[in-house]
Amino acid sequence: MKKITFALGLLLIASVPEAQAMNQEIRALFQPDSSKPTKNAFVNQTPNSGYCQTHPIECANFRMFSIRVPARFTSSRYVGIGDSVGVKAPAAWRNLVVTHAQTQESEMLAVRIIGVGSNYVLSNQAMDLAGGSTPLEAHGRLWTTGSWVNGVARPCTYSGVADHGPETFRFFWKTPFDAMCAKVPAYHIPSMAFDTLDFAYEMLTPDPLGMASGRYVGSLTYTLGPGGDFDMGPLMQADDPSLTLDFVLDVQHTLKVDIPPGGNHIVLEPQGGWRSWLDSGRKPVRLYRDQIFHISASSKFTMKLECEHELGTGAGCAIVDRDTGFAGGVDVSVSLPNGLTDSAGQAVRRFPLGREISPAFQPDFYVDRRPGTLHFEVNKSWTDWLINNAKGRPYTGNITVIWDSEVG
Repeated sequence: MKKITFALGLLLIASVPEAQAMNQEIRALFQPDSSKPTKNAFVNQTPNSGYCQTHPIECANFRMFSIRVPARFTSSRYVGIGDSVGVKAPAAWRNLVVTHAQTQESEMLAVRIIGVGSNYVLSNQAMDLAGGSTPLEAHGRLWTTGSWVNGVARPCTYSGVADHGPETFRFFWKTPFDAMCAKVPAYHIPSMAFDTLDFAYEMLTPDPLGMASGRYVGSLTYTLGPGGDFDMGPLMQADDPSLTLDFVLDVQHTLKVDIPPGGNHIVLEPQGGWRSWLDSGRKPVRLYRDQIFHISASSKFTMKLECEHELGTGAGCAIVDRDTGFAGGVDVSVSLPNGLTDSAGQAVRRFPLGREISPAFQPDFYVDRRPGTLHFEVNKSWTDWLINNAKGRPYTGNITVIWDSEVG
């Protein structure tokens, strides 16, 4: 019997926590509004949090809202007289690509940060550090240019009220420029931190009327900490290295077509009816019928025909004498209401339709239940053929008109 002994060892490695990046989802929705057909804009769907949730009236005055994320900045040492802390935000426009989740169609989105706030937390009560008869007075005395609400550091600007406690002061500043807005302490601070990050942003979104229905997603990452996109001063180290904003643009288009009752039964006749031929023997030069429909559209769409009877490869639809098999061609065209144009931006008047998919038609604004016209016509040569071969029998056939918003 052979025995083999294995020496086993176990190495334990101390776990060192790694800094984690943060993500914040931002949602916006486009749905056409019949009461505002010319308003082609996304509506924010991201819940308000932070400063603007606490002080909605102040933010309403500036037409902004805020998001609060749990980003923390902590001083690497004491903050002494002559040191600086403050706010620098990515106030310049930045572009990112948002991509349709299914079709991979891409659009450009631009974002900028227009306001930043936080809550600074002191290691000691403000009155112990700077004196004063009240905590509010002490917070003002602590900084060379006054409190963080009345003494806003330039180029940042005032945006409303602030909240404070013995060791804390919550503020929010507008950030018109991508520059440090620095505050300098008038007294020695053993340590301090910013325990959250509030920010307000502005978006330039693509025109939703040119986008397909569905969700477009894209991300933009900002760095946190000294020298980063969000910078609270050279001494303020960020617990997290970055903040990623995940954008979701939800496009919910409308394409609806209504035909009046009985409008799907088309009777082709000469102009003025058949009386002139019956009374005088004058043959009609064409047979036709114009059928009104009502369309609501907020996105591109195409049109095509499906025919029960076809005239051959590449030709159009036909109506047929079912007894003899004789057939005649029917031309179909469409006129669309104002606000809907062809791919060249021109008005759509008697655009010929066929079994092939048409070029895309597109709205200049949300078209809400506007009238359009389908034109069905048998031209002179086919009219002569049909009349000469009718023998008192009808010519019939089904033609299906397809409006399709799934434009590739």
